[in-house]
Amino acid sequence: MAKRKKSLIPGLSFSPKKAFGVTKVKRKIAKATGVPTTKSGRRAKVGKILGIK
Repeated sequence: MAKRKKSLIPGLSFSPKKAFGVTKVKRKIAKATGVPTTKSGRRAKVGKILGIK
């Protein structure tokens, strides 16, 4: 397991995914297609369609 680098300023964190807009693009795709981009979201959607839980 890799060590996490401590931030110089407490409470401040940096997310490369958020900085490059990956999160925003994934959210737009999910909204447009109606298919969740997370593994758990996809499983839940399939479960609802199949009537499981």
